[in-house]
Amino acid sequence: MDMHENYMVCNCKQVSYTDIADALDTNQNFKDVLDAFESVKEVTHCSTGCGGCHDKVLGVISDIMMK
Repeated sequence: MDMHENYMVCNCKQVSYTDIADALDTNQNFKDVLDAFESVKEVTHCSTGCGGCHDKVLGVISDIMMK
């Protein structure tokens, strides 16, 4: 997936791929993906509505952290 591609990851809170990438850029001292997820969730509020995007958000974070 092209990192410059932007799409909606969390429809409830209107959080896009770019929003998640930006949230990760604010703090890069993460122990693991779950630690990063908590930080992204705090900044963007993604996965705090219905929770249906939880796995998609984790996938995006993992994708970004592996690059």
